[in-house]
Amino acid sequence: MAKKKEEFVKEDEQLQEVNEALTGAGKWIEDNANLISWIVCGIAVVVIGIIAINQYIIKPKALEASNENAKAVVYFMAGDFDKALNGDEAECIGFEAIAEEYSLYQQGELAALYAGICYYEKGDYENAAKYLKKFSADDLNIDPAANQLLGDAYVELGEYGKAASAFENAAKSGNDMIAPMSLKKAGIVYLHEGQKAKALKAFKAIKENYPSSAEAQDIDKYIAIAE
Repeated sequence: MAKKKEEFVKEDEQLQEVNEALTGAGKWIEDNANLISWIVCGIAVVVIGIIAINQYIIKPKALEASNENAKAVVYFMAGDFDKALNGDEAECIGFEAIAEEYSLYQQGELAALYAGICYYEKGDYENAAKYLKKFSADDLNIDPAANQLLGDAYVELGEYGKAASAFENAAKSGNDMIAPMSLKKAGIVYLHEGQKAKALKAFKAIKENYPSSAEAQDIDKYIAIAE
């Protein structure tokens, strides 16, 4: 019985502590009502500011970038890579300017991809790599294709380590067309660099994971070379 009484006493003490804490919190709120109001107002201002920035700055700038890209794409599709890159001194500013001016937007990154392709087609592999590195997207087709082209640019520059890394990144996508192609490119680079173990791993990945791909048809020949 004494034990139960002690438990009740402890519970009463705990309830009293809780009540005191709640009373203290209530008093603090009452004493600092103005401060709390300012904090709530401050949060509201920040939220409204974010909405306003998105509505009146980000969206219009993204639309501007899309329109500029559309103008440059016309020259790109026509194979006029110089005007696609640098503009026409009239309405089109070109992919280089778009990539720089709208670098914080997705359309700016897309312009960088186009610029990289243009420079690759012109044989300027250094600038091709420079712009291709700026592009990234959560797209299972475009992103690995960009990485593969980046690897090709590095091969042309003789930067084989970077090339193999770019090809490996492209292969990680699991894209049925690009992945086996990139794995084969990576394997050939590894062979060139005398890294047979890495080459063998890349070639075997093609045989195991992409047996129906074009690259798999003669992959045993490459596996034999790497072994």
